[in-house]
Amino acid sequence: MRYAEEFRDPKAAKALLAGIDAVAGEIGATRDNSVRIMEICGGHTHAIFRYGLDKLVHEGIEFIHGPGCPVCVLPMARVDDCIEIAEKDGVIFTTFGDAMRVPGTRRSLLQAKADGADIRMVYSPLDALELARRNPEREVVFFGLGFETTTPSTALSIQAAAREGIANFSVFCTHITVPPPIRALLDDPHMVLDGFVGPGHVSMVIGIHAYDFIAEEYGKPIVVAGFEPTDLLQSVLMVLRQLRDGRAEVENQYARVVPEHGNPVSLAAIADVYEPRPSFEWRGLGEIDESGLRIRDSYAAFDAEKKFGIGYGAGPAAADLPEGCSCGAVMSGRMKPVHCPQFGRGCTPESPLGALMVSSEGACAAYYQYGGARAAAE
Repeated sequence: MRYAEEFRDPKAAKALLAGIDAVAGEIGATRDNSVRIMEICGGHTHAIFRYGLDKLVHEGIEFIHGPGCPVCVLPMARVDDCIEIAEKDGVIFTTFGDAMRVPGTRRSLLQAKADGADIRMVYSPLDALELARRNPEREVVFFGLGFETTTPSTALSIQAAAREGIANFSVFCTHITVPPPIRALLDDPHMVLDGFVGPGHVSMVIGIHAYDFIAEEYGKPIVVAGFEPTDLLQSVLMVLRQLRDGRAEVENQYARVVPEHGNPVSLAAIADVYEPRPSFEWRGLGEIDESGLRIRDSYAAFDAEKKFGIGYGAGPAAADLPEGCSCGAVMSGRMKPVHCPQFGRGCTPESPLGALMVSSEGACAAYYQYGGARAAAE
């Protein structure tokens, strides 16, 4: 476990917790006057609760859970579109496992599979491309979803299909980007945030300067963080020190993995294959300008929207949530999962009402898995 155990060292964690206590005391953080730090990435949310960091840090530190789970923010209408494609004759529809159980307006992909659609779970778009090679008589569609972390692999697969002339492969593109929803949250007059813990995996691709606007335009500190306990504790301490010193900067705690300017090969593939959509709907959050990507006309032969005549058309955000579902409030940091009246009652991992209870990065799933179910029952 080299390169992991050293970031789970109890002595190092205790030292960081002592530093957090000291700086939180210096800036006057209390339970009633808390420092609100949003972790953008759902992977960070799960790490916080897996290691009990929310209970270990100073009582004046409050973690706010952001919309950093790409499966959770899928519009229900896009799930419906996936099912429509999957049910067409001759189609093999492929997807990551997390997306299988996300509810659409009527069914999930898993339910559509049970009803007879040929829907298969894959681990990468390259698996889907290989299926297309082996099944030239079938149309193979890959459900391209995720933030900048997964976008390059889809782009590289499309480029490979184009080079090889594989005509029976296409991508249903629902890739989204991280910076625009952060801006939308900061523009929300009801959202009070003091700083951010930035996403590590996304930043491996895009680097750290994509977040400059957070510090320069909004005066908020952000620290790009890794996923081990000491990574997150050190990042919180770095945010607190910025607040104490009156600074607002983009800092990189995860420098062992995240290059300052990102991954040039990945960025080049993204720029070649995709262009921004004018706007895209996020489940529970509504339309956010230029937050989604679509496939460029130069690769139109591999665009499932064009191939199957299914265009993007989002409805109002309020209509995109089942009655009683509070996913939008949770993803925007206005509500903790345990305060949703459906949490652990009408919405469980076995019978999810909202996508946040489905995904391995969903905030509701984290609360439920690491003790939130008991809190809801109490």
